[in-house]
Amino acid sequence: MMKSLLIVAHGSRRESSNEEVRKLAEQIRSMQDLAVDEVTTAFLELAEPSIPAGLEACIQRGASEVLVFPYFLAAGRHVVEDIPAEIGPVQEKYPAVRVSIAPHLGMATELPALIAASTLQK
Repeated sequence: MMKSLLIVAHGSRRESSNEEVRKLAEQIRSMQDLAVDEVTTAFLELAEPSIPAGLEACIQRGASEVLVFPYFLAAGRHVVEDIPAEIGPVQEKYPAVRVSIAPHLGMATELPALIAASTLQK
């Protein structure tokens, strides 16, 4: 069984912003003992690949399970409605592939400590 992590960001007209997300995926990919075989990225809009194209690529590379990680700070419309709507048709096309959505970044219990450690240390 192959498992992929698909990091989904909003996407930006500024390519350097999109590249930050790709570099994050590279950093995660280089970590040891991950519970996934592949880490890649997709974008809701303004950048490539799109979410459906990103999912399709994971599946074509052999993923039997894809965990979608919304790289968003709050549960706005994109997290609650748009990302699931983008995933739905791909899930219907490949019913044997398990596609699940992880809690968005803003829900990470480590986030308050990370913000404090990076900005508020004496």
